Amino acid sequence: MKLALSSSSLKALCYGLLNIISASGIVFANKAVFQNYGFHFTFALTEVHTAFTLLSMVLLSKLGFFEAKSIPQSRLTQLAAAYVGYIVLCNLSLKVNTVGFYQVMKIAVAPTVIALDVLLFGRLPQPKIIASVLVVCAGIAVATVTDSQMLSNVTGMAIGGAATVVTALYQSWAGSKQKELKASSMQLLQAYTPQATLMLGVLVPMCEQMGWSSTYRSKDTLLGYPYSWGACVAILVSAALGLLVSLSTFLVIGATSSLTYNVVGHLKTVIILTGGCLFFGDSMPLKKLIGVSVAMVGIVWYTHLKLVQSEASSSSSTGPEGHPQQPLLPSKHNGHQA
Repeated sequence: MKLALSSSSLKALCYGLLNIISASGIVFANKAVFQNYGFHFTFALTEVHTAFTLLSMVLLSKLGFFEAKSIPQSRLTQLAAAYVGYIVLCNLSLKVNTVGFYQVMKIAVAPTVIALDVLLFGRLPQPKIIASVLVVCAGIAVATVTDSQMLSNVTGMAIGGAATVVTALYQSWAGSKQKELKASSMQLLQAYTPQATLMLGVLVPMCEQMGWSSTYRSKDTLLGYPYSWGACVAILVSAALGLLVSLSTFLVIGATSSLTYNVVGHLKTVIILTGGCLFFGDSMPLKKLIGVSVAMVGIVWYTHLKLVQSEASSSSSTGPEGHPQQPLLPSKHNGHQA
């Protein structure tokens, strides 16, 4: 019995570490692609990630990681478009902002989801949840106002805000689609990535400087970019990490619970913020650190309240063996971002 428990615990630990490493690594890898290798083609990078995810999802379903579900593509167009917008804007935000501000805006997704629920569906959360969201917002405000790097980057702040809103919309739609179609996150991801890949295939030549003609081809065009071994490996590593985020999220939830998944999520936030300072020169003055800490306290409180609410509402539908629940917010399948 002890051996079985030890094996189960070791498996859960390995899945958790894989999720932490891949979800933190994808942020650092994407930032390195943009900043260190000068690959500024956001739509093209997103297309590589999405195509890689599509092929990998097909392979994983064939290997039995999950059962593919046939869903009419007409019911997935809105979600696929939201996915494209969310991933492109998140990558663009990471490209033009510091890693720290990018991650702070990720924290802002939770209160944005609450705000959208109120505005679009008239669903008013419990007073304690509203209080936790206000704490998160206060921390984000302090962290942003005291960040001199961001205050001088109005465009970056606008893109970060847009990425937060579109991410919240995507998560809300993904959650409702999962319930409507009775599909798991992996089934849904496999179902809409073909459309997302096609959409990005159209957007890349429309939105990127392609350099079709040799006369206008330079290193600032997609076809003229100097594809060194280092740059190609970095792009492929970022795509592979994107897949590992989706896979490890699935494995962590299956081996543990939504509580563990969300605790792991908070740890990833700390690692990403620290990595931004160590590897990419982000500043972390005391006031900004206080703001981030307040936001983290708020998001941990919010997570606790949502877990209690989720367990209460799902206890009647949980089987006798207590199957693990899904994360509080739909997992950022992408893997393209943490």
